Amino acid sequence: MPITKNAKKAHRASLVKKASNDRVTKQYKEASKAVIKLAKTSKEEAKKLVSKAQALIDKATKKGVLKKNTASRKKSLLSRVTKA
Repeated sequence: MPITKNAKKAHRASLVKKASNDRVTKQYKEASKAVIKLAKTSKEEAKKLVSKAQALIDKATKKGVLKKNTASRKKSLLSRVTKA
């Protein structure tokens, strides 16, 4: 546990940032899983959700939750799943 006043404040700030990052991560992961699940049954419906999932991945990248290459890889995976 933090002891000094500055350490306590930094700890609070890190908890707030973690909550925000977790929220963003959950959003793009749920969207990606939905696309992959739909791709097994209905390709047309999955293609409609791909753009939403890719937008969420781009937002996560912009906020610094994901790195650029990781986001690119995840978006590529989604497009491959819907095409195959």
